[in-house]
This record gives sequence, structure tokens and C-alpha cells, in this order.
Amino acid sequence: MTSVMDLFSRKIIAWVLTEIMEAEEVLRCIEIAKKRRNIKNPLVIQSNCGVQFTSAKYAEITDKMTMSYSHKGTPWDNTCIESFHALIKREWLNFYKIENYKHAYKLIFEYIESFYNMRRIHSHCGYLSPNDYERKYILELINNNATYLTNSVI
Repeated sequence: MTSVMDLFSRKIIAWVLTEIMEAEEVLRCIEIAKKRRNIKNPLVIQSNCGVQFTSAKYAEITDKMTMSYSHKGTPWDNTCIESFHALIKREWLNFYKIENYKHAYKLIFEYIESFYNMRRIHSHCGYLSPNDYERKYILELINNNATYLTNSVI
């Protein structure tokens, strides 16, 4: 599974489950994330040192993006997404006997889209879910802007 996490809210904004590990699948995931966030390029993209992330094709795909790589054996730049991948296994997938690709896709969809982003709380987010944390941030921006505009009117 390839996934893209917004480090601000820890929200999984894109994910792709594949039966092969190739750079094109990573690109597909990145394109989904860019479309969902309505951006042209991510500011920073962090990845591990897996073969699909160190290939010439991946370098071509991510040419205009700011790269953040950890050295082999020191995955500190990538700990949030690695932690997520451990969580999905520990909290969900390990409780099922996965029958096939379709079943795996359904389980991953349920975890990410129905639980992780919607309800799972995170200490990083002040014990809110990623969706609630983003919603709170947007409301604070709107309220601060409204307060600024109200205080600015003479």
C-alpha cells in the first residue's frame, strides 16, 4: 500500500493498494493527493528508501518536488507514515484473514475512510480525529479573519 499523509492533521489524504511495487503506483497516489488538496505540487514529499522510491522513474515523477529522505536505517523523516502503516496492521488488518485483493481493499477502505480519518483520535491533534482537527483549524481561521475584519472597520 502506498499512502500520502498530511503531517499537519495526520490525515491520510490518498492511498493506493496494488499488487505490484512500482513507481507508477506511487505517482497515482501522489496525483490523487494533489487533486484532493487542490495543489499542483506538494511542498515536501517524504518517502522511504524502497526500490520504487529510489528508481529513475520515481526521480522523474517527483522532479519538481522537494524531497525529504532519511538515510538507510534512520527513518525519522518518515516516522508518521510508518507509524500509520503499523497502526492499520495492529488495529485492523491483523484481526482478519485476508482472502484476496478485493477483501484487502475493502478492509483498508473501511479503516482509513470510516475510522482513521473520521474518528481515531491523535495526541498530535489535541485528541481530535484528523477530520475534526482540520475542521477546527478552518473554523479558527474563519473566526480570526472575521474578528480581524470587524476590528478593522471604522
